[in-house]
Amino acid sequence: MSAEKILSDWKKKQFHPLYWLEGEEEFYIDKVMDYAEHQILPESEAAFNLTIFYGKDANWADVLNACRRYPMFAERQVVLLKEAQQMKDVEKLEPYIENPLSSTILVVSYKDKKLDARRTFAKLIKEKGVMLTTKKLYDRDLPGWVQEMLQSRGLTITPKGLALLVDHIGNDLSRIENETEKISVNLGKRTQITEDDIEKYIGVSKDFNIFELQAAIGARDLPRSIRIVQYFEANPKAAPPQLVMPSLYSFFSKVYMVFGVSTGDEKTVAAYIGIAPFFVKDYIQAARKYGFEGVEKILLLLHQYNLKAVGVGSNSSNDPSHLKELVVKIIT
Repeated sequence: MSAEKILSDWKKKQFHPLYWLEGEEEFYIDKVMDYAEHQILPESEAAFNLTIFYGKDANWADVLNACRRYPMFAERQVVLLKEAQQMKDVEKLEPYIENPLSSTILVVSYKDKKLDARRTFAKLIKEKGVMLTTKKLYDRDLPGWVQEMLQSRGLTITPKGLALLVDHIGNDLSRIENETEKISVNLGKRTQITEDDIEKYIGVSKDFNIFELQAAIGARDLPRSIRIVQYFEANPKAAPPQLVMPSLYSFFSKVYMVFGVSTGDEKTVAAYIGIAPFFVKDYIQAARKYGFEGVEKILLLLHQYNLKAVGVGSNSSNDPSHLKELVVKIIT
């Protein structure tokens, strides 16, 4: 079952006796646990009927006893077991799971791990309760996730703003949500987040970032490329070489794919190489500027400098001159 379905059921006052939340993506687990802690019971009932355990310190017998209690002056009680992956003998909860109380809602978070589906304990949970298994989003899925999340809040974001946000924060869904909420508070009556908002409220330069560097290199614009690299040198946290090199390699790998498209239609090219149509002109332009053999040489050059960026064949993996040297070699 998905986190959205669990929360939807809870808002309708539809509950199961057991919820097991496991997997790599903590965002959804935290969402469900937070709702269970603060929303299932009204404040007047929570004082007597909400019990929270933490796996590192919890004793399995205490958890069992809490689950077997009856609620006080209420229809149900909530028992939360957080960080259950750190609990010794968690499988000793099996006797209760076999016969849970309908008046108890037990919610267990089991982060960064999954139960062995072959074991009796995991099979019993699936049979008796509701299991949520989460996975980390692939980087390619992040833009779509952000757009859906914003749409649910009545907001949109410009393509460039979306690219800056995802590139700067990466695969941290909680932080993406927090940052976009911070921006939305400052939008006033506007409903669209722009690259200016990303720059102002998150601190990412809209003019000096990896996407602008890709565009400048793709256009063979050496002065602009050098200005961006110099900004990176002055602001090392803005774009560490260890992140810039793979990004440039990804860019030119997709440029290389442009040569495999038989049509010049931008939508077709974008779909084929797997990018947003908004950015496809940069890739097509780079393919025209460098040609097939030129892009092949660039990919080889990027591979060599990527090794330098991680310290292979170089005395310093953080030498800022490597990036400037690479950019000059690519363009000239």
